[in-house]
Amino acid sequence: MGLISWIVVGLIAGLLAKWIMPGEGPGGLLVTLILGMAGASVGGFLVGLIGGTGATGFNIWSILVATLGAIVLLFIYNLIARRSV
Repeated sequence: MGLISWIVVGLIAGLLAKWIMPGEGPGGLLVTLILGMAGASVGGFLVGLIGGTGATGFNIWSILVATLGAIVLLFIYNLIARRSV
């Protein structure tokens, strides 16, 4: 995947994950972008565990995989943030 694809898929996935997940997530557009890009890596790993293909470029599948990973990261963030309060 090219850099521009990573940025666009990451931003879309980060926005979708924040929209889907309830609660306070980390804020800001840059954090959302990083969340989506990291989500693509996490989602690709998780999908790879069950024999699928991870994020492959600018397509719907990559956005879904990245969103799945971003949701997992937001879930972990919310667990940690809730315990530290």
